[in-house]
Amino acid sequence: MSRVALVTGGNRGIGLAVARRLAADGMKVAVTYRSDPPSDLFAVQCDVRDPESVHHAVNEVEQTLGGIDVLVANSGITRDRAFAVMSEPDFAAVMDTNLMGAYRVTRAVVREMMRKREGRIVFVSSVAGLTGSVGQANYASSKAGMIGLARSLALELSPYGVTVNTVAPGWVDTDMTVRLPEKVKEGITSQVPLGRQGSAEEIAEVVGFLASEGSSYVTGAVLPVDGGLSLGA
Repeated sequence: MSRVALVTGGNRGIGLAVARRLAADGMKVAVTYRSDPPSDLFAVQCDVRDPESVHHAVNEVEQTLGGIDVLVANSGITRDRAFAVMSEPDFAAVMDTNLMGAYRVTRAVVREMMRKREGRIVFVSSVAGLTGSVGQANYASSKAGMIGLARSLALELSPYGVTVNTVAPGWVDTDMTVRLPEKVKEGITSQVPLGRQGSAEEIAEVVGFLASEGSSYVTGAVLPVDGGLSLGA
């Protein structure tokens, strides 16, 4: 039988590319969204900041597609600002969505994976969690926290056959980056050793491997997919 995958924030950008890649690999894929669900995938509305919303979304996926075998925790937001003028609500909102959201969805699916003694969990973090990022203290903190959470879970869940890994995308062409001024984009690109932006599909390739049976001996890994941007970090 086809494995079931849940991708949070799977209605656009990296999440959508991941969901389509997993579907192409033969999985039954569900995505969560807050607005604008994709038309080509099974979609459930969910706000990862709300435990009840997460609970209902996971239940809907399980009742419709079956027990979840693969979780990709991808939902994330930014509220960029220099730290000296960053408000506590802006810091907390990013932590609540990015880090606590990953906690909530993982908590909702992990017991069933432990019971079945198999499962794949992939966190979509960021190179910012490895290197830090000016104006993104909240975002970088949340993404670094995801790495610590994933590595801790890898230790806890290994006896149950559940692997937990992290992908750390770098400078990727998404809805979040396309709005930046050209000069800013050129400046960031100049810092990438490979000399270009990555694509959401390139991130999805790596997530697809970590979600596959072929990654059965990989757990606790942090894989930068960043064109070399984090070299030396």
